[in-house]
Amino acid sequence: MLLILDYLGVAVFAATGALAASRRNLDIVAFGFFASVTGIGGGTLRDILLGRLPVFWVRDPSYIAVCLAVAVLVWFVAERLASRLTILLWADAIGMAGYAVMGAAVALQQGVGYGPAILMGVMTATFGGIIRDVIGGEPSVLLKKEIYVTAALAGSALYVGLTWLGAPLWPAAIAGAATAFIVRAGAIRYGWTLPTHTLPPRNDGGG
Repeated sequence: MLLILDYLGVAVFAATGALAASRRNLDIVAFGFFASVTGIGGGTLRDILLGRLPVFWVRDPSYIAVCLAVAVLVWFVAERLASRLTILLWADAIGMAGYAVMGAAVALQQGVGYGPAILMGVMTATFGGIIRDVIGGEPSVLLKKEIYVTAALAGSALYVGLTWLGAPLWPAAIAGAATAFIVRAGAIRYGWTLPTHTLPPRNDGGG
């Protein structure tokens, strides 16, 4: 189960990285680079924080092969897609949802407490997208008003909570991933946001 989620998360995030390269009209090498750093970014942060060294893609290079294969696939099909931005957003939502559960599950396997495991899921789910946006010159998902990190938090927290209650792995993972995806889908489709902080007007004492 965890292996399937891991490969799925890597592949989907790699696709979003390659789509970002496509939107910039970059070459095939850039496609592979964007796909790789996006696909393995979150898992790399997870493994470093958990002390699982060497990190997963060094132990098993097949993850890099998956990223490169996805990059080649997107290279050939991207120009035929009606809206690369729309597909990127929805693919990112799927990858984020899977990795929110995956990061928390791996953390629990390593004996991490429930609270830190939730945060580990959030960081695993969001870090790859942050790297993609930074190197692609796009506004970071962290700076957008629409819900993103909150969706990962909801999915990760639900998965960990159900695990704490003794739920089997599959139902807990599906419920957590589905929750993260639904919340993110609401943000994409309906513009869901959380209340934002607004500073009061400054009073400098002038007339």
